[in-house]
Amino acid sequence: MPRKLYKSLYFQVVCALILGVAVGHFKPSLGVDLKPLGDGFINLIKMIITPVIFCTVAVGIAHMENIKAVGRVGGKTILYFEVITSLALAIGLIVVNVIKPGAGINADPAAIDTTSLANLAATAKSQGTADFLMNIIPASAVDAFAKGNLLQVLLFSILFGISLSLAGTKGEAVVRGIEDFGRILLGIVNLIMKLAPVGAFGAIAFTIGKYGIGTLTQLGLLVACFYITCITFIGLVLGTVCRLSGTESVLPRMLEKMEALGCPKAVVGLVLPTGYSFNLDGAAIYLTMSSMFIAQAMNIDLSLGQQLGLLAILLVTSKGGAGVAGAALIALAATLSATSIIPMAGIALVIGIDRIMNEVRAVTNLIGNAVATVAMAKWEKQLDIRRALAVLDGATDVEACLEKNPHDAC
Repeated sequence: MPRKLYKSLYFQVVCALILGVAVGHFKPSLGVDLKPLGDGFINLIKMIITPVIFCTVAVGIAHMENIKAVGRVGGKTILYFEVITSLALAIGLIVVNVIKPGAGINADPAAIDTTSLANLAATAKSQGTADFLMNIIPASAVDAFAKGNLLQVLLFSILFGISLSLAGTKGEAVVRGIEDFGRILLGIVNLIMKLAPVGAFGAIAFTIGKYGIGTLTQLGLLVACFYITCITFIGLVLGTVCRLSGTESVLPRMLEKMEALGCPKAVVGLVLPTGYSFNLDGAAIYLTMSSMFIAQAMNIDLSLGQQLGLLAILLVTSKGGAGVAGAALIALAATLSATSIIPMAGIALVIGIDRIMNEVRAVTNLIGNAVATVAMAKWEKQLDIRRALAVLDGATDVEACLEKNPHDAC
């Protein structure tokens, strides 16, 4: 076996899944007893949620001083990101509600979590709007982090980031410090993710042992729904954006470097870095479908208002973490923690298939940000269409080609 394949986390997780399914099916009681492996992995993820979210949100907002400097382009970019992300979330929500991949699993929250969660949904429903809004404000910043209250941490992070942004050069040292701290935290995440095969093995063994081999059908359906939804989103939403901006000819090879494609350096420098914090379309689809899958699997019936509230939370928790191993699971844990309705322990149901969905999630993120860059350059009338076509047509010397044909396509 090639050494690289053997050391691949993806390969290790797949092997762990196969072994976990076998143990859960042929030795159900042993599979159920392996539950602590999945629980331990979830607890490690929970341990790192609040500091990672704080660093991601605070630094992301602090860097928005660059957006203020470019004014109109920055405003358009943020608005575009929020609209497209909302569409991604809405499409995922519609698909998962229509197909209901989690229906029929009948997972018992109390059986998955070590604490009783029987009254959780009732408590959440009894909380009024005023109580909900007041509970977002922490008694102190330390209290929010100590209790792991995600919405309170988010509020503090947003205010901290805005303050850093307004501080300008005086806040640069603090921003660099938080960035360095964030990198250390991501190092911890990478260490935790080395245990992903163990967590996946324990989680899938417990799921199959407790709920039967038929559970694989629902998990497979979720993966299929996710892939189809991402492809549909790329074709319909991003394809429509390309057509409206007059850049549909650029889409087939959108992975080319944006500057070489004819986008001005200023637009590329603004849109792409910002996009990888604020425009993660694949992650948005993953989070909404996984959250609803867990709710369906636990027979938690969310009202339309609760689902819209979930979308509002996802608009925040889906930000940041592109390219970081384990970021999607952290965001999912953050989402469930913030809802106070869907037990976070339900993540055990999807740990095993997270890596399988990672590829299309990353590709969707990448294409979404590439389309955004080209669309913004075109809408600002700064896209060099002739250069873009020359690059896509494979011109060996783009500069010579453009100089030789100043008015025609190369």
